[in-house]
Amino acid sequence: QVQLVQSGGGLVQAGGSLRLSCTASGSTFSIIAMNWHRQAPGKQRELVAGITRDGRTNYNDSVKGRFTISRDAAKNAVFLQMNSLTPDDTAIYYCNVVRGGSSIGNTWGQGTQVTVSS
Repeated sequence: QVQLVQSGGGLVQAGGSLRLSCTASGSTFSIIAMNWHRQAPGKQRELVAGITRDGRTNYNDSVKGRFTISRDAAKNAVFLQMNSLTPDDTAIYYCNVVRGGSSIGNTWGQGTQVTVSS
């Protein structure tokens, strides 16, 4: 089992920045990727950014150049630095890890609200 604890988020004005953190505990050896997803009111949850165990990253086109995903492998943590925020970035942000091997599956964090005011 893997447990996730998220922190960060909050209210910021358009153009501002926020940083989200997510720390994994438990069977972290099974983690093959760590991702950030978000879900805005009335919309489907979407992938924002992801990073694999070997450090490869991918981004939703809507956040490229503004958001940066990074990780601290020693602390089993993943971060999302969000710059140049717009009201369209308002959503609940969820940390997600993909587990491989005999523990295959997904684990989700509790979610954190990000609100960008215009």
